[in-house]
Amino acid sequence: MSEEVQRVFEAIDALEGIADPTERARALSEVLKGLPDRNKKLKTARQAAVAELLARPGASLRSVGAELGISFSTVQDIVKGYSGSGSKRPKAAPAGE
Repeated sequence: MSEEVQRVFEAIDALEGIADPTERARALSEVLKGLPDRNKKLKTARQAAVAELLARPGASLRSVGAELGISFSTVQDIVKGYSGSGSKRPKAAPAGE
């Protein structure tokens, strides 16, 4: 785990350590309220980073997946902006269209 990731997790853990329950609840609520926007920013930043990896000479979905420790199909999903279950993905066009 990188130092940056560790700091984020430590900051989240610190919220649970706020002694005053009112302040703890307020702080946790504030973080929870901001998470959807932050998640969107994180997904967009990850998508850009993966696209940058794929733009390298000789890079492929499989090579980038191996580098990141994920499957090639997950790399493809990230680049296309998909997340969550496959039921939310656009249906493939029938052959011949």
